Amino acid sequence: MPELPEVETTRRGIAPHVEGREIVEVIVRQPRLRVPVPEDFIERLVGSRIGTLSRRAKYLLLPIEGGEERVRAGSLIWHLGMSGSLRIARLGELPKKHDHVDLVFDDGAILRYHDPRRFGFVDWLAGSAERDPRLANLGPEPLSDAFDGERLYHLSRGRRMAVKPFLMDNAVVVGVGNIYASEALFLAGIDPRRAAGRISRERYERLAAAIREVLAAAITQGGTTLRDFVSGTGEPGYFKQRLNVYGRHGQGCRRCHGELRLVTLGQRASVFCPLCQK
Repeated sequence: MPELPEVETTRRGIAPHVEGREIVEVIVRQPRLRVPVPEDFIERLVGSRIGTLSRRAKYLLLPIEGGEERVRAGSLIWHLGMSGSLRIARLGELPKKHDHVDLVFDDGAILRYHDPRRFGFVDWLAGSAERDPRLANLGPEPLSDAFDGERLYHLSRGRRMAVKPFLMDNAVVVGVGNIYASEALFLAGIDPRRAAGRISRERYERLAAAIREVLAAAITQGGTTLRDFVSGTGEPGYFKQRLNVYGRHGQGCRRCHGELRLVTLGQRASVFCPLCQK
């Protein structure tokens, strides 16, 4: 499943090809996504231009700057779901199976949405994106100044739930999914099973720093290649080569060489080192 680094990698990959470009054609091959493609999708978009792309959590936001009078300003909100990807294609490049939506631009570039499982979606937002219920109650971005160990410590007081699902709560901090929560807890030396409310302020400071380190490294390396994820330009991510615990249960810890263990927390598989993580 694409997580924050994969979505940010996609944003960076497609932005140079779509920002400022006029949409001359919209092709919807499969409207039945997790959220059905709006009926007036084509009418809204043809003749408009794409503004500066942004990302909020795992959502991509594409501002639409009205071309013709009938096009109201707003934004596209895009979520990649479990298996989706946005890639740049060119005119004449035939669509593949599961290529559901194309935005065709005035220079011949195509923003093509591919999603075998159809758990992702593209929707229209009128007005301020921050007021959309999908975005309004999200926590801070993990690479922003609004996120730190003090926030984790404050929100965790009295919480009995395990620290790993606590980290994956989007109201606490956005975009720390299963892969990167596992990796950050390993770097910080914290057992993912430990109750969130029983971790000290000092350890939360280390954990916040580890989250920033892991996510920044993953973005730099283009995300993690899991199943069929590739960037917006079709390149695979390489962070998988650096994973310390995720997907490595039964193998040796890179630090102590002890055997990595697998447990289930919040219905998600969690791999950790029982010797290095306390």
